[in-house]
Amino acid sequence: MTAHIFAGNFGSPMQLLILLVIVLIFFGGNRLRNLGGDLGGAIKGFKKAMSEGDKEKEQEKLNAESQKIIEGSVEKSTAEKDKVTAEKDQHK
Repeated sequence: MTAHIFAGNFGSPMQLLILLVIVLIFFGGNRLRNLGGDLGGAIKGFKKAMSEGDKEKEQEKLNAESQKIIEGSVEKSTAEKDKVTAEKDQHK
């Protein structure tokens, strides 16, 4: 029964304020500021890595679509054909 009462009352503004004061005394303001900055940097890095993974998958999908297989041969997209033609012209 005591566990129910303790768990039910946790989260009141006064208890959270006391907990915040204890954490500030224990860690100090500067260390908490550094911890917050590190946590923010980690979250930013995670989001960046996730978006880069999505971009890589999207690029692979576009590359696969640009090389269509027609009658057993690979047909390049018009942009790739133009690039190859321009390179041949430069070498002449």
